[in-house]
Amino acid sequence: MADTLCPLEVRGIKKIFPGKPPFTAVDNVSFKLAPGEILGLLGPNGAGKTTIIRMLISVLKPNAGAITYFGKNLTDHRSEILQQVAFASTYTHLPLFLTVAENLDVHGRLYGMPLAQRRTRAEELLACFGIAHTQKQRASQLSAGQRTRLMLVKAFMPAPRIALLDEPTAALDPEMAEEVRNFVSRQRTEDGTTILFTSHNMREVSQLCDRVIFLKNGKIAAEDTP
Repeated sequence: MADTLCPLEVRGIKKIFPGKPPFTAVDNVSFKLAPGEILGLLGPNGAGKTTIIRMLISVLKPNAGAITYFGKNLTDHRSEILQQVAFASTYTHLPLFLTVAENLDVHGRLYGMPLAQRRTRAEELLACFGIAHTQKQRASQLSAGQRTRLMLVKAFMPAPRIALLDEPTAALDPEMAEEVRNFVSRQRTEDGTTILFTSHNMREVSQLCDRVIFLKNGKIAAEDTP
């Protein structure tokens, strides 16, 4: 069923890191996501993309502005909201001492998924990304590309309403990157997932996204269709 409320609205968020002088990483950024939309955040390294994502998952607190999901403020409804939001990033570390199967089982438990659903969904997604054979391997034994694919499996295991994907193809070869883009597109088409996709690859966001926001030095420089 389609969401009737705006899945995500960001109003005037700002993030300043202390220092001499202080550094403004994100400066008065505002945008909305429509239900089922894939929105691209495009910009070079240091443009503020990852800082925005970290504020959206409540790892960082904005110095100003507000973030709402489905009409509810993230600060006031953090636990409830994050049960419906998934996150994946090339730059996030997994618990390396756990096996692939254990990583996914723990993640599914955190989202309240029953055992049978956890196993079925994990097997389905691991096969989709071509890493079903790694289930008994520790995460430390995986290649960089396999870890990135495992992060995506984790993100989509609970069938989230919103997925925040931070440069998810950065560590992948071109063929697998194309598979990831096709997978993301199917999640929107088949499950109605609303997706925020950060990248510094202009061709990638033009292929995948309905709308693109260009970031430069923490500010929105332009916003339009691809």
